[in-house]
Amino acid sequence: MSDVLVRCDNLVHVYGTPGAEVAALRGVDFVVREGETVALLGPSGAGKTTLLWHLAGLLRPTAGTVEVAGKRLAGLTPRELANVRLRQIGVVLQNPGRNLLGYDTALGNVLFAQRPTRRSHASKKRRALALLDSVGLGGVAHRVAGQMSGGEQQRLAIAIALANAPTLLLADEPTSQLDPASADAVLGLIKQANAEFGTTVVAVTHDAAVGEVLGRTVTIRDGRVGAEGRSGEDYVVVGRDGTVQLPPEMHDALPPGSLARAVRHDHGVDLRRIYDSNAGSDDDEERGR
Repeated sequence: MSDVLVRCDNLVHVYGTPGAEVAALRGVDFVVREGETVALLGPSGAGKTTLLWHLAGLLRPTAGTVEVAGKRLAGLTPRELANVRLRQIGVVLQNPGRNLLGYDTALGNVLFAQRPTRRSHASKKRRALALLDSVGLGGVAHRVAGQMSGGEQQRLAIAIALANAPTLLLADEPTSQLDPASADAVLGLIKQANAEFGTTVVAVTHDAAVGEVLGRTVTIRDGRVGAEGRSGEDYVVVGRDGTVQLPPEMHDALPPGSLARAVRHDHGVDLRRIYDSNAGSDDDEERGR
C-alpha cells in the first residue's frame, strides 16, 4: 500500500466576519496516497477550490488539520510554505494569468520555475522546451506570456507547474478554457507526469472527461465529502458523525425531511422510508405493521 501523501482531518474553513459567517468546509476528512490521481467534483460553491487552496497552503484552517508529505501546513512559516510549493507542490490556479510572469516569455516562465533546482542551465532549457512542446507551445516559446490567449496561458501554467517534477500537482479547472485538442494535450501531460515521475494529482473540475481520466473521484457537497468513485463504481461516504449524503438522483426516494428507519443486516445498513414529508403520509410498509 502506498504511503499517505495528503491528509485532511476534520478540516473546517469559515469565511466572513462574526455574525456573517459562511462555512465553506464542514469537517472534511480526506486522504490521498502517493501516486493517486484524484478529481474533486461537485457544484459551484461546494468547497472544492477552498479545499485545494488548503492543500497548497494558501489558506489556514479555521479548525482541523492539513498535512502534506508528513508536514502539518499550519505549523510552517510563510518562508517554509513557499519552499514547499517551490520544491514539492505544483499549483495551477483557475485564472491562468495568476500562474505566470506576464512580462516574461513562455520559455522564461518555465526556466524561472526551475530556479530552486541544481540542474545546469542547458538541462533546464531542454526540459522547458520539452514541456512547452508537449502542451503545443513549442512554436511560441519566445512569445511574452501576457500576450498569449487564455487557452495558451492555461497550457503554459500546466508546464510551469510540472517544471520541477513535483511530488503533488494541484490544479483548479485545468481544462476549463481549452479547446478539445488542447484539453487532451494537458490531460496527456498530467497522465505522463503521473506515470513517469509518480506525481500525485488532485484536480478540481466540472469536466466529466477529467474525472474519467483520473483514477478516483471525490464529490464535495455543502462543504463535506459526499461520495467517491473508484474503478467505475460510485460510493457514498459515511462521515465521522454518521451522516450520509444521498446522490441527487435518489432524492425522490428519500426527499428532504423524510423519516427513515436504519435497519442493520449482515452486509451493512439499509435506509427504509417510513414517512414522506411531501406526501404527508406514512410509507405503505410502515402502515401495514
